Amino acid sequence: MNFKYNVEDIPPKMEMLLYGIQWFAITLPIILVIGNVIGNIFPSTNTVSYIQSLFIMIGIALLLQIKFGHKLPTILGPATVLLIAVLGTMDQGIASINSSVIIGGAFLAIIAFSGALKYFAKLFTTKVIIVILLLIAFTLTPTILDLIITNNGVSSSLNFIFLLVSLFIIFICHKHLKGLWNAIISLFIIIIGTIAYYLIFTPSFSGNFNLSAIALPAIKLQLTIPDIGTVLAFLICFLALSINDIGSIQATSSITKIDNKEKRIKKGVGITGIMNIFSGIIGVIGPVNYSMTPGVIAATKSASRYPLYVTAAILIVLAFSPILIAIISAVPSPVIAVVLIYIMTAQIGASLMMAKENNSFKNMDDGIIVGLPILMATLIAFLPETLLAELPLLLRPILGNSFVMGVMIVLLLEHLIFKSKN
Repeated sequence: MNFKYNVEDIPPKMEMLLYGIQWFAITLPIILVIGNVIGNIFPSTNTVSYIQSLFIMIGIALLLQIKFGHKLPTILGPATVLLIAVLGTMDQGIASINSSVIIGGAFLAIIAFSGALKYFAKLFTTKVIIVILLLIAFTLTPTILDLIITNNGVSSSLNFIFLLVSLFIIFICHKHLKGLWNAIISLFIIIIGTIAYYLIFTPSFSGNFNLSAIALPAIKLQLTIPDIGTVLAFLICFLALSINDIGSIQATSSITKIDNKEKRIKKGVGITGIMNIFSGIIGVIGPVNYSMTPGVIAATKSASRYPLYVTAAILIVLAFSPILIAIISAVPSPVIAVVLIYIMTAQIGASLMMAKENNSFKNMDDGIIVGLPILMATLIAFLPETLLAELPLLLRPILGNSFVMGVMIVLLLEHLIFKSKN
C-alpha cells in the first residue's frame, strides 16, 4: 500500500493541521463514549470534569508515544477492556478501582521494559494481525447499535434511516473526493452531520452549557488498598490490554512497513503502563493503542506521525475549557455511529488488502483460522448482561471480552491446532 506521507515524513503546515484535526475527530468519539458511560455508571461523577481529565491524559500519552514510545501514527483512547473490570468491581468503590489501575499499570510497565513482551510479539503472524483488524470492526457493532438506539427523543427507526442516508452520501463523497478533501471526510461527518441532525430532528438535550470558559478539571485523589479479587480482575484485564497494545502496534507497523517492531512494542507498551499509573492517580480509565488505526491510514493515505502532535495539543488545550467540552459532547450519538462505521469499513478493506498482499489464504484451514475467531467474537459481543453476570469474577474480563477472546482463539488456532511446519 502506497502512502502520500510515510511515518517519518513531515506534511506541509496546513495539511499537518488538517490531518491533526482529523485524528482528533476520530479520537473524540472514543473519549466521549467512555466518558459518558462512566458518568452513567457513577451518578456522582461529574461527566464534563471526567472527560476533561480524559483529554489531559490522552493528550499527554499521545505526546509521549510519538516522541519516546512506538513513534507511530496510532490512535490512543481509554481502554474499553478496563471498562469491563470497572463494571465487574463497581461495588468495591472508586478508590479501590483507581488503586487497581495503578497496580495494573505498574505491572504492564515492568513486563514491557524488562523485555518479556518480545516473546509475545512473535505470536502475531500475518493472519493473526488480519484477525485483529477485523475483530475491532466486528466487536464494535454492539456499541454502534447502542449509539443508534439511544434515548434522545428521536425514534430508533429515524436514527437508523439517518445513518443509512448519511453513509450513502459519505461513500459517494469518498469515491469522488480526492487528496486532502478525501482525507478529512471524518471531520466533515462530525461537523455537518451534527448540524444536519439537530436541524432535522431537534432532539432533546440534557447537557449543561452554564459552565466556565476556563477551569481545571475537579481531580480528587481517591486511593485505598484494594482486595485481592479486585486486583486479580484488573491484572487479567491488563494482560488483555497488553494483547490489544501489541496487536495494535504490530498492525500499524505492518501496514506502514516500518522497522524495529520489537523496540517499538517494548517502548509503546511500557509508556501505556506508565500512563495507566497516571490515570489511576487522577481517577480515569487508562489508555490503550487502538487497532482501528490502519483503517484511518488506509482511508487518509497518510502514515505520518507528526500530525498527532497537533492532535495532542488540541486535546490538552480543550481540556481546560469545561464549556467547550460540554459543546463537543453534544455531538449526537447517531453521528458518532456514522463516523465509526466509516472508519471500520476502511479498516476491513485494509485487512483484506493485507491478506491479498501476503497471500495469506492458501487452503481451507487458513479460512478457519480467520473465520472462527470473528464468528465467536461477534457472538460474545452480543451476549446478554445476565449471562455475563453469571461468569466468575476472575474469568469475566476474559470470557466476556469479545476482542480478547477473538485474539486468544486465533492464537490457539494459528500456533497450536493448525500450526504450520514453516
